[in-house]
Amino acid sequence: MFAIEVKQILKAYGNRAAVNNVSFDVNQGEIFGLIGPNGAGKTTTIRMMMDIIKPDSGEIKVMGEKLNDGSKNKIGYLPEERGLYKKMSVMDTIIYFASLKGVDKVTARKRGEEMLKRADLLPHKNKRIEELSRGMGQIIQVIITTIHEPDLIILDEPFSGLDPVNTQLLKDMIRELKNRGKTIIMSTHLMNDIEELCDRLLMINKGRAVLYGSVAEVKSKYRNNAVLIETKGDLTGIEGVTGITPHNGALELKLDANTTPQMVLERLVKKGIVINRFELSMPSLTEIFIKVVGDEHE
Repeated sequence: MFAIEVKQILKAYGNRAAVNNVSFDVNQGEIFGLIGPNGAGKTTTIRMMMDIIKPDSGEIKVMGEKLNDGSKNKIGYLPEERGLYKKMSVMDTIIYFASLKGVDKVTARKRGEEMLKRADLLPHKNKRIEELSRGMGQIIQVIITTIHEPDLIILDEPFSGLDPVNTQLLKDMIRELKNRGKTIIMSTHLMNDIEELCDRLLMINKGRAVLYGSVAEVKSKYRNNAVLIETKGDLTGIEGVTGITPHNGALELKLDANTTPQMVLERLVKKGIVINRFELSMPSLTEIFIKVVGDEHE
């Protein structure tokens, strides 16, 4: 059973399709990345998954069934638009939002203190929300999103505006949730975070699905015919190599269409060049993102 099944969902506003027949599924226990440029349809897709808005057509299932009041309580949702009651204390905020999901006060306080301790925020539990830094407030939002132990957690732009320390803290929290068997859907513009955290991804552009699969599959599909090498040897005159450029402390060898990585490796060895590192050159998700979105604009 999938955590989420989305089949041919369509949502149009006037003559414009914000989401145009998009289909995907999310496995239980994985971190799934939802990416795309501004206005691509990511947040509209999330709102349909949350039953905040209805699709014009198509079907969405959560944990094998259509969304209902019972299945909604299995979801923790961090919207892009944040909002906490500024005059309330941190602990009162946690207890209040937990109560909305049916968690009793004693359990909420216990879980809240445990989560605040892991986030190194326990000394701040009696402070008002308005006394916290923006980063602290965002971590509190994640805590109230997950305080009721949901099976599925949807995070819309979770790293927006966070400093490096709080970004790393949130990443650790996300990994811990996955290790406990939770399913996480994460929408973000930050490709490095998708590459670091996610098992699979979907890219939406202009309302349509344009990339879908594991991070490794997507990168392999768009890889160049090139290799990365670390050596102090002379690389001039290697047959099949059309260009050499520095790349993050290594050298990227671009190969012609008739040369495979195995062939160039054999030629390097035959020439007596000592090789400290040799691997296929894979584009980053950022490079793939720019290419796919750029091609769509043409």
